[in-house]
Amino acid sequence: MKSRNPRDSGAPGSVFKVGAIAFAFLIIGYQSALFINRAASLRIQSLRDRPDTVYVIDEALATRLLAASGEADAGDGSGDRNHPWFRKREGPAASAVGGMSEAKSSGAIFSGAEHEADGVVMVRKNAEHSPAVERERQRTRRVESFRFNPNTVSVADLIRLGFSEKQAQSIDNYRAAGGRFRRPSDFARSYVVADSVFERLEPYIVIPRTDINRADSAAFDALPGIGPYFASKMVSYRERLGGYSYKEQLMDIYRFDAEKFNAISDLVSCSPPPHPFRLWSLPADSLRLHPYIRDRQAARSIVLFRENTPRDSWSVDALESAGILPPEDAGRLKRCVIEPPVL
Repeated sequence: MKSRNPRDSGAPGSVFKVGAIAFAFLIIGYQSALFINRAASLRIQSLRDRPDTVYVIDEALATRLLAASGEADAGDGSGDRNHPWFRKREGPAASAVGGMSEAKSSGAIFSGAEHEADGVVMVRKNAEHSPAVERERQRTRRVESFRFNPNTVSVADLIRLGFSEKQAQSIDNYRAAGGRFRRPSDFARSYVVADSVFERLEPYIVIPRTDINRADSAAFDALPGIGPYFASKMVSYRERLGGYSYKEQLMDIYRFDAEKFNAISDLVSCSPPPHPFRLWSLPADSLRLHPYIRDRQAARSIVLFRENTPRDSWSVDALESAGILPPEDAGRLKRCVIEPPVL
């Protein structure tokens, strides 16, 4: 009878041990690869500008940068200061000034700006990244909420807001075909905007109103129910007034009734007119051109009133009391921006 070699009986066990060790190393290697991949992804995310880099610069520089990016004109004839992305800043942090040298760097792509009367403008610069980084960001993107104009927001920013690439492109196609969101409710009616998404984004929607003191006839024509005829009348009446003082003056225009005004009242704004009406210094020939001073006799009477009344008693109420202006015209004139008399 042959004796068995002890090594032969242990061969299967040795193979098992080697296989187990190899499998363990395989698992460790796989886990290490996952860890490294995750670490790299987190590193990419940690370098992400959310929101994109913000520069606070002076208005003149912002205008030049927006012009260089092809976004200087809002398309309503009102110039750079009414660019769709120009809007009031909020909070004290927005008043800090910095980043001037970075803002002047070449290759900057600006998606918009914010404007305030002090002449300081905040411009957001969208950082450029490699396709690989952008793909990683898309894969691990987080839904964000920030102020945006649905008529001008980019496809990339729509995706940041939580829309899929297909949904964002659909919104962009609608705008490219001439579609416009005049009110937040218009954006809500878009078939790609779910109710839950709109509820989250509604506080962040910013749709600039049409400034009736700066818009041209094309911008007026774009308002619902206006058309070329009333657009032209709105411009010519503004010239007669020397600038609108309040929105309701639009209803002074012939056949511009309350129904037409109410349809656009929430879509328009009225900045101060370029110059106050010089009621207390213009000659009679110039006064009579104002819509609320209906004839030569009223204009001459105002001049006589100024010549024979102490300046501290000059007022529109006094003109009405003296019978120079009828109550209707005096009431309208009192609401106008009038240059105060020099005492």
